[in-house]
Amino acid sequence: MAKAILGIDPGTRKTGFAVVSADGTIVEHGIAPTEDLLARITPVLTRHDVAAIAIGTGTHAAPVRRLLEPLGRHMELVDEHDTTYRARRLYFEHHPPRGWRRLIPLGLQLPPEPIDDFAAALIARRLIDGSR
Repeated sequence: MAKAILGIDPGTRKTGFAVVSADGTIVEHGIAPTEDLLARITPVLTRHDVAAIAIGTGTHAAPVRRLLEPLGRHMELVDEHDTTYRARRLYFEHHPPRGWRRLIPLGLQLPPEPIDDFAAALIARRLIDGSR
């Protein structure tokens, strides 16, 4: 089995994470308070064969990188430009609107919950694709 990439969308208060397989499939994802990120990520790494950690170059990238250093994994900074917009689209691919909401164009809708985990998946996919 090919190794996966752990994508991180760093934030001041909350951080999205996603394990993405070599073919781009989202294997596991979630959002954690930034101060609890190391505790949330450690069991994820025991469940998946993660080759590297892709950290988005957002405002809080440096502190999150320092927070994850005890994991001893290879880390790469990845451009997270436009990931929020693309994460919205990815969210709706995984959670298509139902009922009357399906009649409203997706470009006019906002996800009903945070999408930092989907942004993290996109960051991981950028490292996989080599488009850092």
